[in-house]
This record gives sequence, structure tokens and C-alpha cells, in this order.
Amino acid sequence: MSRWAILLGIAMLLTLSIPIRCPAPLVYRPGEGWTYEPVGGSKWERTRAADQIDVAETSFEKKDYFVAQKAARRVVKRWPLSDYAPRAQYLLARCLEERKMDERAFHQYQLLLDKYPKYEGYNEVVERQLMIANRFLAGQWFKLWGYIPIGSSMDRTAKLYEQIVKKAPYHETVGPQAQMSIGIARENQKNYLKASKAYELAADRYSDRPRVASEALWKAGEANRKQAAEAEYDQGASVRAIETYNDFIALFPEDSRLPQARDNIIELRTEQARGSYIVAKFYEKYHRYQSALIYYNEVLIKDPESPYAPYARERMEVLKKRIVEHEAVKQKGSE
Repeated sequence: MSRWAILLGIAMLLTLSIPIRCPAPLVYRPGEGWTYEPVGGSKWERTRAADQIDVAETSFEKKDYFVAQKAARRVVKRWPLSDYAPRAQYLLARCLEERKMDERAFHQYQLLLDKYPKYEGYNEVVERQLMIANRFLAGQWFKLWGYIPIGSSMDRTAKLYEQIVKKAPYHETVGPQAQMSIGIARENQKNYLKASKAYELAADRYSDRPRVASEALWKAGEANRKQAAEAEYDQGASVRAIETYNDFIALFPEDSRLPQARDNIIELRTEQARGSYIVAKFYEKYHRYQSALIYYNEVLIKDPESPYAPYARERMEVLKKRIVEHEAVKQKGSE
């Protein structure tokens, strides 16, 4: 045997004796697709989607939410097109919810609905989202990065409900509850204008459900009434409230709240008269008598039976005489 042959044989033996890391093979499995399967892995890692989802399910059942979350996330990231991915996405969200990371859980549920709109547990997902939003509505604090409590936020809560409505507007219970809760969150902010709009949208969208529509329209009127109480010189909210109560009376004549709606309308008209009376007094104080006359007259138009009406009539007579006198003085001075 030649010297070169011996050297070649020794080199081949040395090469075979050195452990090498082979590249991960490309494998196709039904329901999982083509995947690379590396050698080894941690205790919770698996090389097949079916095995990995089993780890997630088993860990979740054992309430080991940290491991279940990692296992579920691995399925979603590594096998996003597999048949197991939707369930893994659901488990990922559930783990976050169980770990009291509600906002992160909510967004993972939202991602599930976005990526897998045909997920068989769609209704359960939106119901869980509603429960999360309800906890925030009740005052639960939001957390920075999912860990650091930073306080409650009705604005962020309203936006959670808005996302629910977009995904399940006509769900038997979730859609109406979420839309109504937007109004409640805005009321908690004292943003009565946005609250009334949210309630009006609920009344319009669910007009075929009398119980929902009547409650929504009533709350819209109440929100506008609260807005009117805060806007002393802006009569727009009072007008909207009166119109809403009139719609309520016309659409739901059998509702037990009708007497209260009529009383509210009377109260609002009196409030409108008071607002006009205040403006009229302002103009009179600065000798702008024509403008004052207009607003004293509005007092009578808006509520002729209000306690401000007699004084408005009296002041109108006085101002008319003053205007005549002023005109006479002007005319005499011009001659």
C-alpha cells in the first residue's frame, strides 16, 4: 500500500471520528407544513407542532402558565400556518390573562381574531375580551409593559370596547354590551358629548332590540342633560337633550320612564330660559339694548311659564322705551 493511500485512510478516520452538528433536515408533515427540525432542545421544546401544542395544553392544565405560554408562543412563531397555530394563539392569550396581564391578553386575543377569523372559538374569544374590558371599566389599573401599575384609564378602556364592537357588532350580547359600555366609559370621563354619541349609535344599530334601544336612547338623553348642566351659555346640549327625550317618548310610549322624560324636558326648557336670561342681562349691563331685547324674547319663547318670564317681559318694556328715547336723542342731535 502506498504512502498516500495510508495518509488518506488516516484522514478519513479522523474526519469520521470528529462530532459535527448536521444541519436541521427539512421535513413535511400534514397539518404542519415544511419545517426544519434541529437536534436537541430544552425540556419544554419539541420539534413537531403537534408535540409542542401538547406541551402547551398539558402545562396549562397544570396551571404552569409560564411554560404553557412559552410553548404556545413557539407554535405560533415556528408553525404559524399549521392547524395548531390558532389554538396556540388562544392558549397564549389565556396564559397572559391567567397571569393578570389583561391588556396584553386582550391584544393577543385581538391578534387571534385578526389572523384566524374562522377560529372555532370566535365567540368565546370576544366574550373573554368583554370580560377584560369590564374589569378595566370597574377601575382595574393598566400596567406599563404588563407589570408596572400606572392607574385606570377610561379612554383606553373605551378603545378596548371599540375594538370588540368592530369584531362582533351583531353578537347577541357582546356587541350591544360593548357599545353601551363605550358610553359608560366616556361618562366616567365626564365627556358627555362622546357618551351621548356612543349611546345614540347603540340605539340606532340595535333598533330591532327594544330593550337595548330604549336604554341607549334614555342614556343619550341623560348624557346630553349632564352636558347642558355644565355648559351654561351653550344651549346646543339642551336642544339635543330635548330632541332625544322627544324621540324616546315617540318611540317607546309604554316605557315607565315617560313621566320622567317629560319632567326632564320641562326642566331643560326652564334651563334654556335661564341661559337666555343671563345673556340678556349681560347685554343690558353694557347698554347693548337691541341684543338684550332679543335674548329676553328668547326667554319667553323657550319657556313662557318659567320663573324668568315675568322679569323678561318687564325688562323688554323698559328697554323698548330706552331704545325709543335713545333714538330721539340721536335724531335731535343730528338736526
